[in-house]
Amino acid sequence: MVLTQETLLGKSLDELTQWVQQQGQPAYRGKQLHQWLYEKGARSLDEISVFPKDWREKLINYPLGRSTIHHRTIALDATRKYLLCLSDGLIIEAVGIPSSKRLTVCVSSQVGCPMACDFCATGKGGYDRNLTASEIVDQVLTVQQDFQERVSHVVFMGMGEPLLNLEEVVKAVKTLNQDVRIGQRSLTISTVGIPKKIIEFAKQHLQVTFAVSLHASNQLLREKLIPSAKHYRLEALLADCRKYVEITGRRITFEYVLLGGVNDLPHHALELVKHLKGFQNHVNLIPYNPIAEADYQRPKPQQIQQFMKLLQDNNIAVSIRYSRGLEANAACGQLRASHR
Repeated sequence: MVLTQETLLGKSLDELTQWVQQQGQPAYRGKQLHQWLYEKGARSLDEISVFPKDWREKLINYPLGRSTIHHRTIALDATRKYLLCLSDGLIIEAVGIPSSKRLTVCVSSQVGCPMACDFCATGKGGYDRNLTASEIVDQVLTVQQDFQERVSHVVFMGMGEPLLNLEEVVKAVKTLNQDVRIGQRSLTISTVGIPKKIIEFAKQHLQVTFAVSLHASNQLLREKLIPSAKHYRLEALLADCRKYVEITGRRITFEYVLLGGVNDLPHHALELVKHLKGFQNHVNLIPYNPIAEADYQRPKPQQIQQFMKLLQDNNIAVSIRYSRGLEANAACGQLRASHR
């Protein structure tokens, strides 16, 4: 389910121009509206000072599609985590991750998540609904406005499974690219894997980075960590990943959360090598960020290094991605759960 209420956020320049003309305004106001929405981050039509005052007063309650910041935390590394309140009162999470050369926003695609992964705080919190494209774009604009800095990268790695909300996610990608002016190659969409959806996504021919959350080197272990894996066997998932590379000509990224003593042993690394040989891919190893709701541990540094070396020795491209903002309830779903 998605909200059906029409909002201005998410509309293209042509659509906004058409809308202002329907309101009896000249076409050039469409460009003004587009600029105030996507560059200035207007939260209401009343803010748009170039519009006639009487027209603004008539449309004062017309929904732009902006959320409000319900809560915000700032970690020692300057990562900012947000709880955003939507128009229906539901709460989602977004994260702003600054570095010396970029500002990345981690966005949610659903309110909660139906996948119920065993190690994930969001999965423990249940699922409410899909987000609209405008609600996804709003997260980027909110973080950009709060940092007073242009967002350079967006990752769809927050709450929810993007491929279960594919239509709205694709719309959001196009708006972020064409209207917010973020290059598609600076956008990453992450999925745990949904039958038939990877091929459907590939046929969109987007230039985004596509990441698959693997987290296990064999079917039995993957079913334990990801309940939905029972309906999408590892062999079938990897076959679809190979097909994705064939269709798009772009390599695929595999996300692998390292859980101490669970999936980080040498034989797991060697199993992974067998699966990933023969097509373009890259592995992101992610040392686990512990949560109170699940009894998993972060692996020891030597285990992480050993796992990575085994992949490297077998010519698998690999990197380690350490979590940011650990002291700020950074694991997706933790902050939302603590403020319910």
